[in-house]
Amino acid sequence: MIKDSPGPDAPVAARHGETTGGFDKTPGWLDWYDGPATPVFRLPEGAVDAHCHVFGPGGEFPFAPERKYTPCDASAAQLFALRDHLGFDRNVIVQATCHGADNRALVDALQRSEGRARGVATVRRDVTDEQLAELHAAGVRGVRFNFVKRLVDRVPTDSLDEIVAKIAPLGWHVVIYFEAEDLPDLYEFFSGIPTDVVVDHMGRPDVTKDVDGPEFALFLRFMRENPNVWTKVSCPERLSVTGPRALDGERHAYTDVVPFARRVVEEFPDRVLWGTDWPHPNLKDHMPDDGLLVDHIPQIATTAELQRKLLVDNPQRLYWPEGA
Repeated sequence: MIKDSPGPDAPVAARHGETTGGFDKTPGWLDWYDGPATPVFRLPEGAVDAHCHVFGPGGEFPFAPERKYTPCDASAAQLFALRDHLGFDRNVIVQATCHGADNRALVDALQRSEGRARGVATVRRDVTDEQLAELHAAGVRGVRFNFVKRLVDRVPTDSLDEIVAKIAPLGWHVVIYFEAEDLPDLYEFFSGIPTDVVVDHMGRPDVTKDVDGPEFALFLRFMRENPNVWTKVSCPERLSVTGPRALDGERHAYTDVVPFARRVVEEFPDRVLWGTDWPHPNLKDHMPDDGLLVDHIPQIATTAELQRKLLVDNPQRLYWPEGA
C-alpha cells in the first residue's frame, strides 16, 4: 500500500474503495489497484503520466447529477502518491465524466500539484472568457469532448465549434474520445477542428481485427492527413481481448494491443502520449496493477529515443511549452 503524498493543506483522503459524501458506488464497480508493483522499466527523467483522473472525494467535490457512473473516491493525494511510486515527474489530469462540467476537483488537484500537473477540463458552450482565464491560471490547457455514446447523452458536435472559438486564443487543444466504429461518420468533422487535437486511446481500435485492416488504416490515415492530430497510446487494459492481464507479476501484458500501439509510436513519434488512466473508470473485467502497466511501455516504444519522445518531449511540448 502506498502512503498518500498530500501536498499543502490536503484533506484527509478516503480509504481505498470508499465513496464519501453519501454517494453509493455503481454496482460491480472495480476499485483501483491498491499496492502496485514497482516497475522494472525505469522511466526517463521528466516523464509525464499524460492521462489520469481524480474522483472527488465525493464528500468535498460532489459527483454530477447527470453522471453515468458513481466511482470510489480517488483523490489528488492518492494520485500524487502513485506518481511518485511509479517514477513519474508530472501528470496531465483529465476531467472525468462523473464530474460533468464541474471542474472544481480538477482545479483543486492542479493547485495542489505545485506546478507538476496540467489539466484538461470539460466546459459548456456558455463558459465565459473569465472562467476560462481562471482555468488557465490553474493549469488547464485543453478541453475534452466525449463522443462515446454509452457515456454521454448526445454527441457534442453542435457545441464544439463555439467552445473551440473561445479556447483557441489561449493556445488550448481539444481532446476527443470516440470508438473506432464511429470514426467514419465523424472523420470530416474531426478533420475540421482548427486547434491541436488529441485522440484518447488510439480511438479504441478493435484489436481482434488485423492491424493492417481497413478499420485501423482509417485511423492511421486520419493522423497522416491531419498533422495537428496527436494520440494517446494508452489503456491497453481497455482494448485487450486475449491479454495477458497486468496482474500477478505479468510484465509482458496485453500483447494483442502491442502491434497497434507500436505502429502508431513508430509512424508518429512526435505526436504520441502515454498515461496510466488511473483510477481506470468503468473497467468491467479486471483492474490492472499500475506498476505492471508501466512495464508495458517498452513493448510499444522499443528504443530510448522513442521512449523519451513519448514520455517526456511530447507531453512537455504540449502542456509545458514554456520549458520545452
